[in-house]
Amino acid sequence: MEEPFDNGTVQGFLHRPAQPNDHGIVLTHGAGANARAPLLVGLARAFEDRGFTVLRYDLPFRRLRPGGPPMPAQAARDREGVREAVSAMRGLVPGSIVAAGHSYGGRQTAMAAAEDPALVHSLVLFSYPLHPPKKPGQLRTSFFRDLRTPALFVHGTRDPFGTIEELRANIALIPAHTEIVAVEGAAHDLKRAPALVGEQILPRMLF
Repeated sequence: MEEPFDNGTVQGFLHRPAQPNDHGIVLTHGAGANARAPLLVGLARAFEDRGFTVLRYDLPFRRLRPGGPPMPAQAARDREGVREAVSAMRGLVPGSIVAAGHSYGGRQTAMAAAEDPALVHSLVLFSYPLHPPKKPGQLRTSFFRDLRTPALFVHGTRDPFGTIEELRANIALIPAHTEIVAVEGAAHDLKRAPALVGEQILPRMLF
């Protein structure tokens, strides 16, 4: 069951499974999207079908502006938004909480976990933006050595924000357990990811 969610600090949509497994997932969007993004809707429904309570939510930058990219100076506020979503989920489920995000949302989610290792049980990062397209020298990995939360990276083999080989080389810096689900032929939008939840993503998630 899907319903609007707004507790005053977090806004989005809550998916309540018919047969809950007591675990929760908070799921957020990329720089050009919002909680209504088709990828997030598909993922949330796929996880809900498998017993997870899912909160897909807007990051603070998107609540401030309906369009346009996030501002680097406000990234810390977006990470606070991740923490607020996790706090909201703690009031909904008794079990483990997984934090997930697409592209920019995944990056801010991972950075929030690096700042607070006790934040969530594990991460699922869809299309992590390792570097800007055609700029492999501008890596977004400065916090990787501080990330102590297990992380699953779901990444397309045609993603211009980083190849599978680049991703594998850089996540070796992370001291926590990491895994990769390589989606053959997929670009940054990862349209096929919801169909992979059952057979490829869930078996590699820690919760």
